[in-house]
Amino acid sequence: MTETHAPMLEMLWEASDPSDALETRFGFRDGAEAYRWVVTMLDKHWGVRVDSCDRIVISDSNALAWVGTSSGRMLMKWSVVPARFPRLAALARLTAWLEGEGLPVSAPVATLDGRVQVEADGASLGLQREIDGDILDTNQSRQVRAAGAVLAQLHDALAMYPAADQVPGLAAPSTNLADQINGWLDSCPKHAPAAACDTLRRLVADAHPNSLPTQLVHGDYRSANVLCAVPGIAAVIDFEEARFDHRIVELARSAVMLGTRFRDWGPVSPEVRATFLDGYQSKRRLTSQTTTDFGGG
Repeated sequence: MTETHAPMLEMLWEASDPSDALETRFGFRDGAEAYRWVVTMLDKHWGVRVDSCDRIVISDSNALAWVGTSSGRMLMKWSVVPARFPRLAALARLTAWLEGEGLPVSAPVATLDGRVQVEADGASLGLQREIDGDILDTNQSRQVRAAGAVLAQLHDALAMYPAADQVPGLAAPSTNLADQINGWLDSCPKHAPAAACDTLRRLVADAHPNSLPTQLVHGDYRSANVLCAVPGIAAVIDFEEARFDHRIVELARSAVMLGTRFRDWGPVSPEVRATFLDGYQSKRRLTSQTTTDFGGG
């Protein structure tokens, strides 16, 4: 290993001091000590030699290290919350399966003994190859349309995942979709336009009475988790919010929040939403029942 400097330490979205977070959350005195630990873990479990570590980014109790290795640029991610370990392992297996189905995802690199997630030194570790791509730009209509198309393909694949019942924490919504929407309307913030809320309430009342099925969905499909490169989507990343839900709920939420990165959770324009929906329907047309339940005609 050739160490030229300690890695840059960053917080993904929190205002905390990254050096303090590295010590209090992960037990490392500084970036250099974390770097040495990363080197040891990658050599021991993956047989990968690390040449450099540019940065370590902290998000809650997770950390990500960008490393240059004998096998190219890679990203090691680890968590120090034991309660999450079984879910992280299950989601790593899901991502590996999605890659096998031809979906653009950042698949885990298998360890020397064939695992896709490792528990060691009080952490759950995963390794991925660095994806050559940029975060989705909602000002680029081609990217937006491609993101919609990939979400439809992802939904189709997730609906067929044979081990969905083995992923912890995937309980389906406890109420039907109409009750969920009405519940939100009953407690919606004061700044929500009254006319729009009244219209939505009428649409829900007139919606098809049959309940739409739930399935496994990504759970956090937005700009920060969609990497783009010519000619389209390079990878969908971060399945940690995966859950059972109506695919139309994820489609609607993503259509509004598509531009969100790490802060400023504001809605995108109607034009972006229309382009995103058009991309989705290029791969999976919405049925009349679905569009009625979605609140459309």
